[in-house]
Amino acid sequence: MDKTANQRIMGMDAQNGRWILIVLGMIINLCLGTIYSWSVFVAPLTNYFTTQLGQTVNANEILLPFSVFLAFFSIAMPFTGKYIEKYGPRNMVIVGGILTGLGWLLSSFSTSVMMLYLFYGVIAGIGVGIAYGVPVAIASRWFPDKRGLAVGLTLLGFGFSALITANIAGYLIAASGVMNTFRVFGIAFVILIVLLALPLRFPSVDWTPKGWAPNPPEPGKDALCELMREDMVRTKSFYALWICYFIGCLAGLMAIGISKPLGVEIGVETTLATTLVGVFAVFNGFGRPIFGFLTDGLTPRNTAVLSFILIALASLMLMVMPSVIVYILAFAILWGCLGGWLAIAPTTCGSYFGNLDYPRNYGLLFLAYGAGGIVGPQLAGFIKSSTGSYLGIFPYVLILAIIGLILAFTLLRPPQTTVKTQ
Repeated sequence: MDKTANQRIMGMDAQNGRWILIVLGMIINLCLGTIYSWSVFVAPLTNYFTTQLGQTVNANEILLPFSVFLAFFSIAMPFTGKYIEKYGPRNMVIVGGILTGLGWLLSSFSTSVMMLYLFYGVIAGIGVGIAYGVPVAIASRWFPDKRGLAVGLTLLGFGFSALITANIAGYLIAASGVMNTFRVFGIAFVILIVLLALPLRFPSVDWTPKGWAPNPPEPGKDALCELMREDMVRTKSFYALWICYFIGCLAGLMAIGISKPLGVEIGVETTLATTLVGVFAVFNGFGRPIFGFLTDGLTPRNTAVLSFILIALASLMLMVMPSVIVYILAFAILWGCLGGWLAIAPTTCGSYFGNLDYPRNYGLLFLAYGAGGIVGPQLAGFIKSSTGSYLGIFPYVLILAIIGLILAFTLLRPPQTTVKTQ
């Protein structure tokens, strides 16, 4: 029986229609990825709490909602992974989209930074955590033949989000204030994500792309791995990938959180600094399909090594010769490598551990993203508060990049399985 038969997506043959699901996932992630515009909100929020509410806030406090969001985003992923199979991708994205929009909407009524932690950080963060993994899982299921490229394209929207939403946010903040901007975004996200979720679904268990079959193992090599989460955590490969993912995300999320204020600190005009957040988002967006494609072709290990070389180079440039040109080049690299890791990690997860328990496997791996989102911005905020400059963060990032490079080169490889070829 032809396994590609009787599979249709929005009236199209599944072989071609599956690309529509990539586009829908891309737009959903564009909405979810508005977190990457947070640096545009930092100064307006600081001004709002200090001048309009008479509260004293510092860099750490205004960066903390960003970190709380990322923490709950990543925590929600492993807990909701199993429910994707139970309730279906459409329902999970709808629930996540409603929570995301609600978190933004409630944030518009915040009268303290603590309320932002709850509404924006916890509620919106959980919403994104519920919805984010679904388009990734859909891409991995529908595209076993082009997994890295499909996952990277799906996540393109998350990376590109700041290109669009940072400029929209900047316009709305200037026109009607920072809290009204939260309100507008919240309403828009509920409407858009719910509508975009309606066509989402997984292929049937026996579906495969036309003309494609899994590559057979080479003589003497291990057979294709399909591991449940309980087995995955017993492998060295999982821990090597988790730590590498953590380092890549720490560097990138730190850069995202301080992009605008560091640019202004170095000498970039405020309006240009806002525009550059959108420019960096282009690199973050394209980093996903590019690094996904490289992961397919160069192997995860070699692609990870390349990313850490680039992160180390960017950090070294900012340490040795900080300037506007160096800032633009270095932050383009850091944003691009973050996008890269958000393609390298899910692609490697599918390649190393299989699709059988993919939502739960990648959900657990995604905790590295949350850990990086907490440590990176908070370390940057601490250094800013203690030294008066964000530049002191980059020696630490350089050291971590070197550690990641060594770890990836020595330990990042497919796990050994118990099934051997005869």
